[in-house]
Order: sequence, then structure tokens, then C-alpha cells
Amino acid sequence: MDLFCFGYGYCARHLVAQDRAAGDDAMFARVTGTTRDPGKAAALEREGIVARIFDGAGGDPPIPDDLGASDALLTSIAPDQDGDPVLRHYERAITDAPRLSWIGYLSTIGVYGDTGGEWIDEETEFEAVSARAKARRAAEEAWLALGERTGKAVQIFRLGGIYGPGRSAITQLRAGKARRIVKPGQVFNRIHVADIAAVLRASLAKPDPGRIYNLVDDHPAPPQDVIAHAAELIGMEPPPEIPFAEAEMSPMARAFYADCKRVRSRRIREELGVTLQYPDYRAGLAALAAQEE
Repeated sequence: MDLFCFGYGYCARHLVAQDRAAGDDAMFARVTGTTRDPGKAAALEREGIVARIFDGAGGDPPIPDDLGASDALLTSIAPDQDGDPVLRHYERAITDAPRLSWIGYLSTIGVYGDTGGEWIDEETEFEAVSARAKARRAAEEAWLALGERTGKAVQIFRLGGIYGPGRSAITQLRAGKARRIVKPGQVFNRIHVADIAAVLRASLAKPDPGRIYNLVDDHPAPPQDVIAHAAELIGMEPPPEIPFAEAEMSPMARAFYADCKRVRSRRIREELGVTLQYPDYRAGLAALAAQEE
């Protein structure tokens, strides 16, 4: 199949790499991806990706034709103050694309807001509270509505904190940027990028229109514990603990700590047959430490 990616970033790159490594089981004949940066576009072309520029305000003229020739669409571009930029510019092209049958929208478990640490799943009823969560929820609903109108199989993937090669607590420690910020009772779910790719490939093989999936590990944990464990794995002294109330943080980072929840992901196992390669941060970090030595 031909895959089009709005926002060819970390997740899309690992999805394509995993697919190419699958040999005879590879799914993608052609991959087109967008970026904001012409320099990155040139790099994508060298990787064998058909690169297009899309910055949220406008895009390369061939994009509608690319969509018309695509079988699958993955979008990871976040909504802005005016809604989802992909739908704003390309809803008609997506609707009219004759071959396009699978659409994956990468969202976030942030839409659930704060549950006070309670366990939740995709069936949990909730109302988005923050402006960011409301925008994400509205984007999810817009994509699902497009699927209902067109018969295209739209699936929503709500991701936990993404980590993997070059993007982990180990990376932060080695760069001298890791901080152990402690907020009592705070826990987060995470997800290794290899597991994200595996779930997306499973969904492509078994589309379920309108389905929502949580993509998270099985062990929500305090962020300071993750940093400490990563430091132990690579033989570094962990940074000192910083009380949350005393930490200097950007408004976005502080907002990240506003929500506390424990998220289940049974649906990816029960419906897509995916067993996480990295079911907790310990397994994921151990693999990364071994790879980066």
C-alpha cells in the first residue's frame, strides 16, 4: 500500500523503519511524508521518502494528488487555535481520495485529564478540561466524523509519553538535561516507539472503523523513578530530587504534571493481538542502554 504521513516525525519514521525491516511482510510500497523544514525534506528524500512541505498554513501543490494515490493516512499534527490544520486544508482531498481506506490519528492520553491516579480505559467517560485537551478531543471527533461520512476506517490512537532511541531518560542523562522532579503521588504511562509502530501495523492489517486505542505500557510510574533507574543502568549518579513546587518549569511542562492517571491498554492486546515488546519502562530502558553502549 501507499502511505501518506502528515507530520513525518519520530513515530512515522520508526513505523516505516519497522515495516522495511519486515522483509516479505512489509506493507508499504511508497511513503510520502510532510515536514515544515525544507532542509528536513531533503533528508527525507535521501531516506527514500517522498517529501512534501506543510506548515499548517499551506502545503506543496502535489499533496492532494498524493492523497488521491494513497491507501493509508497517518497524521500526528496537533490542533492549533483554529482546529485541526490537516482537515482545514485537505478535508476535501481526503474525502475524495478513492483508494484511501485507513486513517490513523495520533492523539494523546492527555485528553482524559486528571483522574486523581485512578485506573481508566477507552470506555471511561470524561470531559476534557484544559484548552489543550479540549482541542485534542475536538480534533478526534472531527476525524471520527469524517470516517462516519465517508466510510473510511478512522482509528484514534491515544499515546502515553513516547520514548525510544535518542529520546529517553538515558538520552537526557547523557546530555546533562535530566531532572528528578518529585510531585507526591504523580504517575505517568509511557510507550516505547517500537510498540507504537507494532500497534499501527496491526491496525493497518485489521482496520476497525471508529475504534479508539490507548497506546501505553502496563506500569505507570513516577517520573523520578524512571530517571533514577536509567542512571543506574548506565552507571551515572542520578540528579538530585527537586520538589515540584520549587521546580523551574515552562507552562507546558508544568501542565504535564497537572494530570495524574493510570491508563489501561488491554484493547490493543485483545483486539489487535499486540503483545508489548516493552511492557514497562524497565524493559524499555534496559534495551536502550544495551543498544547505546
